[in-house]
Amino acid sequence: MRRLASAAIALGSCLALAGPAGSADAAPAEPVPAVFFGDSYTANFGIAPFNQDDPERIFCFQAKENYPAVATRRLADKGITLDVQSDVSCGGALIHHFWEEQEMLTGNRLPPQQNALKDDTGLAVGSMGGNTLGFTRILKQCSDKLRAPEHDLLPGTPVDGDEPAAKCGEFFSSEDGKQWLDDQFERVGWDLEEMLERIAYFAPDAKPVLVGYPRLVPEDTKKCLSPAPGQTELPLADIPQDAMPVLDQIQKRLDDTMKKAVADAGADFVDLYDHTGNNTACDGVNRGIGGLLENSLIGEGDQWLPWYAHPNEKGRDIQAERVADKVEQVLNR
Repeated sequence: MRRLASAAIALGSCLALAGPAGSADAAPAEPVPAVFFGDSYTANFGIAPFNQDDPERIFCFQAKENYPAVATRRLADKGITLDVQSDVSCGGALIHHFWEEQEMLTGNRLPPQQNALKDDTGLAVGSMGGNTLGFTRILKQCSDKLRAPEHDLLPGTPVDGDEPAAKCGEFFSSEDGKQWLDDQFERVGWDLEEMLERIAYFAPDAKPVLVGYPRLVPEDTKKCLSPAPGQTELPLADIPQDAMPVLDQIQKRLDDTMKKAVADAGADFVDLYDHTGNNTACDGVNRGIGGLLENSLIGEGDQWLPWYAHPNEKGRDIQAERVADKVEQVLNR
């Protein structure tokens, strides 16, 4: 697959060089066929209403107003029209679900996300990597509350359930925990490389845009020691303060790993981490991330799903703005 993808990339480059030069400032005259892919950060878990039209995809928790939908409208306002062929983003997706089926809570299996790509797809946009890294497992390693049975909906188990949550900062900084992280990051790098090569192979004309993840932990972790206005839970629940910088370092490393994969593939990257330092889960009224145990917009009565550290509507709008700006830049090149 990697050899075939490399050949496709080379062929695409030759054709591009042979074609007529276009204006760097001109928007595409025709609608651009686009595919959105990804995990819960593309689907925008927690934002209501979510798409329930397809029973097979209900537990993808794909918001009808996710960042692909909002970014598409922003681009239309600028005179750039996307012909959205498909949005196959789904909560819980790992990178390898781009080329393998994804098993859902109901037991049914969704087809690989790459099946949405067409010969004429001109743009492929989405966020992937956090689930393959095992970020929910990392969060559970650091939180007794998230380890509790009522939070089974948050996928994964602690990396080492025998190690106390209070010592998770130390755990990930040495020995077995550090080795586990190194192995996970190696997997993320390999899988992102494979995914980007598959996009190039199955949609040779597509411009891939990988979207990073917004920042969760602020530089000043003291912000995380008070509930947001109107909330009773701390934004990062019971995660110890000395572990918060470790979580931030892990997230920054993920951002860097994604950047490297994109640079190696000649693709484009939307850097959210570097632009959301004042919109973390701990930034009160300015937070773009819902607190771990803060009620999301999905539920009714006294039964509401927590945000589990996903973008709220403010965060979704930040994602959409940055994605629209990057897509405009890519299509106008």
